[in-house]
Amino acid sequence: MALLLLVVAEALLLLSAAANAAGTMAAPVTLRVEHRQVLVDNGVVQVSLSNPEGHITGVRYGGERNLLHSKHGGNSGGYWDMVWNTPESGHQGNYQILEGSDFKVVTATQDKVELSFRRTYNASSQSGGVPLSVDKRVVMLRGSPGFYCYAVVEHAAGAPAVSVSEARLAFKLNTARFNYMAVSDAIQRYMPSAKDRESPRASRLAYGEAVLLVDPANPRFKGEVDDKYQYSLDNKDNRVHGWVGAGQGSPMGFWVVTPSNEFKIGGPLKRELTSHVGPTSVTMFLGTHYVGNDIVARIDDGEYWKKVMGPVFVYLNSNPSKGDPRALWEDAKARADAEAAKWPYGFVESPDFHKAAERGSVVGRLLVRDRHVSHQDMPAGTAYVGLAAPGQAGSWATQSKGYQFWTTTSPSSGGKFTIENVRAGEYSLYAWVPGFLGDYVHASRVTVAPGGAVELGDVVFEPPRSGPTLWEIGVPDRSAAEMFFPVVNGPKYNNSELFAGRDAYRQYGLWERYADLYPADEDPVFTVGESHHSQHWYFAHVTRKVGDDGGYAPTTRQVRFNLGRVAANSVYTLRVELAAAHKARLQVQVNGAAARRGGALATPTFGDGNAIARHGDHGTQWIYEFPIRGSLLREGENNIAITQTRAVNPFFGVMYDYLRLEGPQGYL
Repeated sequence: MALLLLVVAEALLLLSAAANAAGTMAAPVTLRVEHRQVLVDNGVVQVSLSNPEGHITGVRYGGERNLLHSKHGGNSGGYWDMVWNTPESGHQGNYQILEGSDFKVVTATQDKVELSFRRTYNASSQSGGVPLSVDKRVVMLRGSPGFYCYAVVEHAAGAPAVSVSEARLAFKLNTARFNYMAVSDAIQRYMPSAKDRESPRASRLAYGEAVLLVDPANPRFKGEVDDKYQYSLDNKDNRVHGWVGAGQGSPMGFWVVTPSNEFKIGGPLKRELTSHVGPTSVTMFLGTHYVGNDIVARIDDGEYWKKVMGPVFVYLNSNPSKGDPRALWEDAKARADAEAAKWPYGFVESPDFHKAAERGSVVGRLLVRDRHVSHQDMPAGTAYVGLAAPGQAGSWATQSKGYQFWTTTSPSSGGKFTIENVRAGEYSLYAWVPGFLGDYVHASRVTVAPGGAVELGDVVFEPPRSGPTLWEIGVPDRSAAEMFFPVVNGPKYNNSELFAGRDAYRQYGLWERYADLYPADEDPVFTVGESHHSQHWYFAHVTRKVGDDGGYAPTTRQVRFNLGRVAANSVYTLRVELAAAHKARLQVQVNGAAARRGGALATPTFGDGNAIARHGDHGTQWIYEFPIRGSLLREGENNIAITQTRAVNPFFGVMYDYLRLEGPQGYL
């Protein structure tokens, strides 16, 4: 281990020295505009773009002619795209690569070049396409080992309604150069190739994104599953990801850095794609993954809307020592931290991107009031506190049209929080606290002015509760990660060794493994006081495949518990917090009682996130409260059965976060 640390440290010193040398030389930024091509070069990196479309066709760095994949026709290089539809179209989604029609040099000096490739929507045009104007920008700075990309997307007041379900910036990299991928400290390794995913080298699994590698070029991958969703990340964790070309020539990295999440949707827990086999790296600005249609950006007929997506930074690095690719990863993380520290950028030319002087801050202290936990208000020691468009508690998780600004408190902060660099505007203050059920929203809207600081003082979050806790399963933290995840390896397929421990939820086939562990009529029974959620509560409530005809059956799990006494004329409360749901319907039955006696309670059909299939440990939170009449309970042993009644396919179901039975007020 000491030797490895020494090698990594030496590699980082070489990288730092190379960066300092580049800064010392500081060649001016040059621009060459041709009829069909634009080239911008700062002596460290050269970027070529199509004129006027604005597709990034080439990236030259470190002696490599092009780090991007290039082919005639189709998607290649770097490009922006969208999936959209209009209410009257009847289509599920129109896929469109966003092409500029007007090229403009915004600024060109020795220190900076900013380019604009704009597409202006014209209602009278017969060309069709998404009814949005899009201004794609590329920025290169003097001495910088990379370049910046952002877009300004606008819906004019006279434009028709449109729904945008996906907007992204994608880079398809040189297939002969990049073979090692990294999305986090734990999730990184050499990867199979795109050709390994094609027949006959691979066979399709339950959906098109997942394949079984049956005859890959590198035998080490044989029998493994490859699926891009296994490498997704939450916004809060998605600071940098990318690829390394290792094992040939000088190791070289291509990294996508997200310096701020203010332009991302769905808050800190929105999960999205990062890098995957291709080799491909994407930045998702809009996307429905893990949430569903609730987070589609719906812009009404005649509604004026504008949003700046980005900038993100494409960072390039190399390691002349031909060392471990992790050295390049560590350097990329350090660069990502440095980019975040510079936010908001001062060099961006678009007036729609607010500079530091156009922003303000919000400060306060968050307290938690739960008299069944403490007689005093408790400082929220590990809370998420944020500003987003005005709405109800928890609505931030499905917001997609505005900006969001989040921070966290720490145990040493005493609940104090500061949200900095907030664009001027009107917001709601939201919060949630791991360890407590529910969501907080401030009673009054918060108005942030340029250069202003809003002092909120103490704000108090009262989590939902009806009475004392009689028993609980799990931890209310919006994730199923603490529940039971089995190992899925063989006989049909294997999962990467990376998907273990905290990342076990990334395994393909967990929905099938349930039936192996719990055959028909042997669904799990959780005994309060004996069982533990990490060993005895399967993370997801899934269906069971029956027979060979592709049919599925509902599954039921039970909670057994003892009560020393029962308040027969009072109401008990079962609270179920779910980390995700997909087209599910839950039925709760108390001690076998029939529905006519109030013993069977049910939810409507809910959820559209498909997180079970997409290897998440969460999607969107759902909380249900089931009132249970005391007359249905008995002194001694009791039983609550929960059934997921919709069994159409293997992915209908829920992920559990937390369950709690509360007694009546004053019960204990």
